Amino acid sequence: MNNSGKWVIITGASRGIGRAMALAVSRAGYSVAAHYHRNEEAARSLQREISAAGGSARLLRFDIGDREGVRAALEAYLSGSGAPWAVICNAGICLDNTFAALSGEAWDSVLHTNLNGFYNVLQPLIMPLARKKRGRIITVSSVSGIIGNRGQVNYSASKAGIIGATKALAVELASRSITVNCIAPGIIETDMSKDAPLDQILPAIPMGRLGRAEEVAALAVFLLSEEASYITRQVISVNGGII
Repeated sequence: MNNSGKWVIITGASRGIGRAMALAVSRAGYSVAAHYHRNEEAARSLQREISAAGGSARLLRFDIGDREGVRAALEAYLSGSGAPWAVICNAGICLDNTFAALSGEAWDSVLHTNLNGFYNVLQPLIMPLARKKRGRIITVSSVSGIIGNRGQVNYSASKAGIIGATKALAVELASRSITVNCIAPGIIETDMSKDAPLDQILPAIPMGRLGRAEEVAALAVFLLSEEASYITRQVISVNGGII
């Protein structure tokens, strides 16, 4: 299948899982609109790597928690490039602490960024996608949003909310041939997991290792494909067997 000319917007693409997704999506022949917020150096590095491999990439900069700023950036994108083939909502934050010690600021910040970001990014793009009657939406939740995790009540709440929102949006868009699915990674080797207590985590993972960002990215590439056109409203875990 020729994916040339199909643009994929990926939020949080400058590092971690988002970066792996951007590289894998580009290798699959799609053009990448890579979003970042603060780390311009990492975003430029990603763009250079994609270009050096013969791919096409442009950068989008905004804070996913800033509703008006997101809308302005996406409307500018739409005016120049039209509706994308797909959107991958990957960007998010975590501010962990036990619930008894969790500050109101940490609660609000994580819910605002992770859950409001779903609305802020996708809502301006829905009608352009719907008018074309084709496309893909992929959201990124977490194993924490499915089973919960100690010290992550705020993060678990935001990621569980993304699952519910994804399932509801899938129903709304199914008649437009737009699939909406959610990937729920487990513990993946990224900056977010570098300080994790592996001696406690690994015994809970049946496969006995952390996942790789490339393994999550491979699933995203499949969900973008024509072969995945009858898969929607699903939450697919990439977690080494964690129940």
